Amino acid sequence: MAVQPHPIARMIDHTYLKPDATSERIRQLCAEAKQYGFYSVCVNSVWVPFCAEQLKESAVNVAAVVGFPLGAGATAAKAFEAAEAAKQGASEIDMVLHVGWLLEANCDLVRKDIAEVVEAVRGQAIVKVILETGYLNDEQKRIACVLSEEAGAHFVKTSTGFGPGGATVEDVRLMRAAVSAAVGVKASGGIRDGETAKAMIEAGANRLGTSSGIAIVTGTATAGGSAY
Repeated sequence: MAVQPHPIARMIDHTYLKPDATSERIRQLCAEAKQYGFYSVCVNSVWVPFCAEQLKESAVNVAAVVGFPLGAGATAAKAFEAAEAAKQGASEIDMVLHVGWLLEANCDLVRKDIAEVVEAVRGQAIVKVILETGYLNDEQKRIACVLSEEAGAHFVKTSTGFGPGGATVEDVRLMRAAVSAAVGVKASGGIRDGETAKAMIEAGANRLGTSSGIAIVTGTATAGGSAY
């Protein structure tokens, strides 16, 4: 049974990305997203057809991660994975930036990596670029945001939830300032309660990635769980 949506609910990508995901766990994820009115479910790409079927008569979207969680796969492989996910029902692609290239200031390769994924799903899905901010200094975060926008990405995103650190208010504020108003900011990694979610939104986040969406919208405590 659906509940009256919380004002934050339509900003939440209800997420399960652990390797132990089973069809029953993903079915539950989809049921929760429908019940609480979340914007999307965010899953590994293998689950996209299953989620699309579960959510076909709802307002909940399907987001797929690509090149997850390291971002170090071949660009062509990322583009192929994104295209397959879009073909199977994903309307959003959360791709991981190639962190190593960014750290060595190889901006052309970083931009190309993102642009090829954007092109692979053009007209079918939007692309969010996961920066994995825990590896970056502030200037590298700014550069990553600029490169993402230049490559045609629709969102920049803080973290995978599997790397060092997670979303911080300071990073969200920095990322919001680094991109134009046409580009969204997604905060993800360690957002487990309503107070943290509100702080991210006030700092400029348009979307929240979390496995604690129910706790956020109901005001209940969440015990540990995924870092995402």
